[in-house]
Amino acid sequence: MTLAPPPPLSSSSAVRLRLVAQPVQGHMPRRIDGAWWPRSPDLMSELPWLLAGLPQSWGQVSSVLLDGAVWSPFPARQLVADQVVRLSRTHTQQRTPSTVCLLAPGRGRWDLLVVRPRPRRRRPCGSWTVWTPS
Repeated sequence: MTLAPPPPLSSSSAVRLRLVAQPVQGHMPRRIDGAWWPRSPDLMSELPWLLAGLPQSWGQVSSVLLDGAVWSPFPARQLVADQVVRLSRTHTQQRTPSTVCLLAPGRGRWDLLVVRPRPRRRRPCGSWTVWTPS
């Protein structure tokens, strides 16, 4: 099990999350309950932010099911805000959208679309000569 410190309180690094209220679906296929824009593929640093940003009415999330292709390696359990969260990896097709499934005992299940972070472009090193017309 890995310990994750609680996210610091800073408005500049708040979780990027958008949720949608869904009607009861009966036997219909599950809908997406919202979207999440993590800043990096490092689940250990991103998960505390996500869980801290969820509505209190969702209760405490105890299990998270994630697309294994999106995230860097992670342990089977992580301690987040004094609670153990079980982490499970799925393997989906490259063409399907990536999702995260959040499970809270007695409260329900929520599926979020994961909008993958863009890789940061490295700037070339060295000096550049700028030509200006005379």
